[in-house]
Amino acid sequence: MPVKVPDDLPAFATLSSENIFVMSESRAMSQDIRPLKIAILNLMPTKVETEIQLLRLLGNSPVQVDVELVKMASHESKNISSEYLDRFYSTFNEIKDQKFDGMIITGAPVETLEYEEVDYWDELEEIMDWSVDNVTSTLHLCWGAMAGLYHHYGIPKYPLQSKVSGIFEHRVLLPSEPIVRGFDDRFFMPHSRHTELHADDISRNPHLHIVSKSDDAGVAIIVSEKNQVFITGHFEYDKYTLAYEFERDLNAGMNPHVPCNYFEGDDPHRDPVVRWRGHSTLFFTNWLNYHVYQETPFNIDDIGKR
Repeated sequence: MPVKVPDDLPAFATLSSENIFVMSESRAMSQDIRPLKIAILNLMPTKVETEIQLLRLLGNSPVQVDVELVKMASHESKNISSEYLDRFYSTFNEIKDQKFDGMIITGAPVETLEYEEVDYWDELEEIMDWSVDNVTSTLHLCWGAMAGLYHHYGIPKYPLQSKVSGIFEHRVLLPSEPIVRGFDDRFFMPHSRHTELHADDISRNPHLHIVSKSDDAGVAIIVSEKNQVFITGHFEYDKYTLAYEFERDLNAGMNPHVPCNYFEGDDPHRDPVVRWRGHSTLFFTNWLNYHVYQETPFNIDDIGKR
């Protein structure tokens, strides 16, 4: 599935060099098909790295994807220039009159705060409310998943005594769910967070279904009857993302644990071992196919009318 991006977006050159199918805007204009419109609300401070990670995974199916990068108007990013954001990102006010086949809400490094203490919480609530009637399927990642479950369903988060960081084994609990179609019974996924969800809170809500969990990392994938998908881990992470976070926390004097099951022999001086890439690709392909492409109307303006 080629992802349509601006010709001069830095991610374009990186993904092209990796043989990922990305399509420039100028080439896409010559194709007479309706692409899937996917909005990415990028809350991560590492904007470019997150763009590359997500676009890499969206570019693995046979339908064109038109990506709209979205930023928070109520928050000033400190790790990237305003010129970059103005060039490649839109605010919610600039897109709220449109419909989207899919939307991705990323994680954010604010999980130790109460939701209402986050400076852009009111704006995020408005976006999440809007997504119910204007997006066919919304995929929530890590803190974005916890925020979505709290806002839509009142599911609380709980602080952990120490950060969950590493690559953890998970079990598929509902193999009939399309989001895990083709998954092995056991699979690996990265986690990196200071809070968790409790399965009992989710199970009490009849509109939510726990699709997979980990004995060590807890609840992992949840789907709702509103075609929402919530994932507490980071399938999108690159090989060295956890290594970068570990070194960052070390330099900040946080005395972090070495990420579990990540470095060869659990030795941070050795290379990480990638064991999640296959299921990561399958997860995003399943979301695009079964939750977006198979569910969205041909006329995009009909989203929310059913």
